[in-house]
Amino acid sequence: MIFNPLKCRFPLWKYLNQPILDPQTPLVLDPQQFWQRHQIEYLERCWIRAYLPEERFRS
Repeated sequence: MIFNPLKCRFPLWKYLNQPILDPQTPLVLDPQQFWQRHQIEYLERCWIRAYLPEERFRS
């Protein structure tokens, strides 16, 4: 597998613009924890996106 640095870029702007006092999304100050959380959210969004069209065609 070839490493592509453009696909693995840290979301710096999203990290800097985190909501501070929002109870639904807690503030993550550690960049490594933020990166892991971002990757999990990204995978969840991709998974939802991949399976929503199949549900539309069934009904």
